Amino acid sequence: MISYRRKMSGCSLLVMAAACAAATCSAPPRAYAQHVVLIVNGDLITDYDIEQRSKFALLATHKAPSRPQVIEELIDEKLKIQVARRYKIELTQSDVDHNYAEMAHRMNRNWTGDQLTQALAQGGVDSETLKAKIMADLAWQTIIRGRFQSSLQLNEKSVLDEIQTRKKDDATPVIGYDYTLQPILFVVPRNDAALTEARTRDAEALRARFTACDPGLSLARSLAGVVVKEAITKNSSELAPAIRDIIDKTEIGHLTAPETTTQGVELFALCAKKENKADTPEKAQAREKLFAEQFESKAKHYLQDLRRQAMIERK
Repeated sequence: MISYRRKMSGCSLLVMAAACAAATCSAPPRAYAQHVVLIVNGDLITDYDIEQRSKFALLATHKAPSRPQVIEELIDEKLKIQVARRYKIELTQSDVDHNYAEMAHRMNRNWTGDQLTQALAQGGVDSETLKAKIMADLAWQTIIRGRFQSSLQLNEKSVLDEIQTRKKDDATPVIGYDYTLQPILFVVPRNDAALTEARTRDAEALRARFTACDPGLSLARSLAGVVVKEAITKNSSELAPAIRDIIDKTEIGHLTAPETTTQGVELFALCAKKENKADTPEKAQAREKLFAEQFESKAKHYLQDLRRQAMIERK
């Protein structure tokens, strides 16, 4: 479990100051950047924290934030972590690392967490800066969902009303489908570009011969270094529009185009496609919008309450 920084007593702060004063010229650059700027309910925010978060924001948005903006964000982050401690929200390092790796994959399908760390380092950002933000965000989501669970529930009428307000008179209703997909993986060791290229050609060859699921999957299972995974069922409301478009353009009994992943080269066989009027992309988008609005409103007001109660000392 990730340990939180303990509140420091006045004596501890004096000891820390004395240690900083005693540092020699050979100390690493980070040692000089530990000037305390704020104390939020006993937790410190230093110049180094502000510098790191500023660099990360610049990398993420290509726009330099103002120092006051960064400070306010870090104050909010401290308050979120503190309330997580109060409610004994248990987040492990593996929770954070998993989300960190997912973020890397969203940025670049071929990236791992280590490659994201390298990209951050090139911009002068310590990966722990991003992981601290992920930790606070995960804890905050858990707190808001738990504290306001009943008021975040959506009923069918509110979803249908939201659809009506967004719909144009000439809009064509979006039909929902349940897709049965069979993942096929051509296994490739990590970072083997030559083999990845060769396996992509093999995948394209299988795709050309694949015209029905039963014989096609049998053929795939007979190939060396190929894994046919368990079938999965996905509703169109669960898929991103770009992915849904790819599947809708794939004939039943055929394969999608091969994609490179961290495990190798993967394709999907579309083995069934059934209309589902109960759940559509329209409904999913409406639910997501309504939930996000309610979540944001509850989170904003709760954070304001925490700020009013906080002891924030500026140095």
